[in-house]
Amino acid sequence: MAKTSTTTQGLRAAIERSGYYPALVAEAVEAAVGGEPIRSYLVHQETTFDQNEVRRHVTVLVLTDNRFIVSHTDEQAADSTSPTPYATTSTESVKIGRISSIVVSRVVANPESYKPGTLPREVVLTIGWGAVSRIDLEPAACGDPNCEADHGYTGNSTADDLSLRVSEAGDGPDTVREALAFAQSLSEATADTTR
Repeated sequence: MAKTSTTTQGLRAAIERSGYYPALVAEAVEAAVGGEPIRSYLVHQETTFDQNEVRRHVTVLVLTDNRFIVSHTDEQAADSTSPTPYATTSTESVKIGRISSIVVSRVVANPESYKPGTLPREVVLTIGWGAVSRIDLEPAACGDPNCEADHGYTGNSTADDLSLRVSEAGDGPDTVREALAFAQSLSEATADTTR
């Protein structure tokens, strides 16, 4: 994820390596990025199982000087609305200053013998900018076990715009490194208070 003039070419090469409709994905990402220089990127292709179907999708995260861009592409089987298989690609562009939280969760094996620099076996990157929030509610209670009064509800709201999980076993160590590097670049960009 070096900050060089070849970063755009590196992004395109990473999209092509994913093997997931590279022309479609690259066109959508490049249109969203426009002419801005790319500071960092992450391409994550994932396969999931949905009942009897295998589904693939790709998420591309791009950091420019001013924006965080998320592109997501899903494939769909032929259905009642389309006689042929199809793909849906969406992009969202977020100003860096709108990012309110970046959570990097690392899963490490044998933490008692952890050495700095050891690659986690799994990384979950969660980024919030206020477009989507999850609200978890539960009935409120008081300390009296015999109380039957209605105390309303209590809960919390969590920014949950994007959550991306990569693992060494499923995605390979390079993808885990890339996810950590992208998270660091994004954290550094949001720490710059001039944006």
